[in-house]
Amino acid sequence: MRGRKRKDRAGRNGKEAASVDPEDLRIVDVLLADARMSFRQIAARLGLSTATVAHRLRTLEREGVFHGARAQIDFEKLGYVFSVLIQIKVTQGKLFEVERRVSENPHVFAVYDHTGGTDATVIARFRDRSILDRFLKYLQALPHVERTETQLILNVIKENIRRLPDPP
Repeated sequence: MRGRKRKDRAGRNGKEAASVDPEDLRIVDVLLADARMSFRQIAARLGLSTATVAHRLRTLEREGVFHGARAQIDFEKLGYVFSVLIQIKVTQGKLFEVERRVSENPHVFAVYDHTGGTDATVIARFRDRSILDRFLKYLQALPHVERTETQLILNVIKENIRRLPDPP
């Protein structure tokens, strides 16, 4: 079933889960720990051939399992001292429109829609309070935003996507 999507594992937004096996998961887990590793280094660590690793990674990328490599950034060291979680309540039927507009802002790092008392959560980072204030006023003035609730993140205890939740 290599290279085909499994129809019995549809996820959010109707996306079908990629067909992966334990070897694929081992490769992904190694990449999460260090995305700079070469195919040869991954192969040596896992006892696979370089060609196998290269082929599997190309297939996983084609299936949308991953998109490039990312660095782990300490945003405070770059001057982004205000990190916030913003809960948004949206007019019924307008969630995706609001999420799309919010996600276009460069301060926004993540937008999630979810269940519960609000409809969406935004994670955003700012260099100073005045920029945060302007963003919140912009957000509250958007059409179809009924209300917002903002929490200032005081300390980051864990922010790590360097391993799978249940590694192989």
